[in-house]
Amino acid sequence: VIQAVFFGICVLTDLSSLLTRGNDSQEQERQLKKLISLRDWMMAVLAFPVGVFVVTMFWSIYIYDRELVYPKLLDNFIPAWLNHGMHTTVLPFVLIEMRTTHHQYPSRSCGLAAVCTFAVGYILWVCWIHHVTGVWVYPLLEHLSPGVKIIFFAAVTVIINVFYLVGEILNNYIWDTQK
Repeated sequence: VIQAVFFGICVLTDLSSLLTRGNDSQEQERQLKKLISLRDWMMAVLAFPVGVFVVTMFWSIYIYDRELVYPKLLDNFIPAWLNHGMHTTVLPFVLIEMRTTHHQYPSRSCGLAAVCTFAVGYILWVCWIHHVTGVWVYPLLEHLSPGVKIIFFAAVTVIINVFYLVGEILNNYIWDTQK
């Protein structure tokens, strides 16, 4: 969903840029700058770190023991192409976006705070779903003791923050913003 919303905003930004080109309206220019800022923030804080996290974690766990993250039973309901659409294509598309469009990252402290907020919010959502349904969204969590779950959730939050930093470094490298 994050990727779909992000790329929808990218398309909207590009269309708005094309439609307002040559127009001297300061209001349209101001609105376009807001849209670009939203696009850049979403790329920095959500699309890149979450996208890279999903691909690396999903396929790492899948290779180790697919039943922990994507039970074979799901093959009856979710076709392989859709599984790849959710867990594979995210990475090449976000890398293409990073290479073709310069994104202005927020300050490091604001970016990391936003990533942490998202990670903690998502973890709380996963725990809430378990509380209400008695079922863990990710089968892996069934196999972890409460203490190990806390360590796992902390590690996940650290990893996604590392991916934020990797995205910032990669964006600066691609666009050579240090010069």
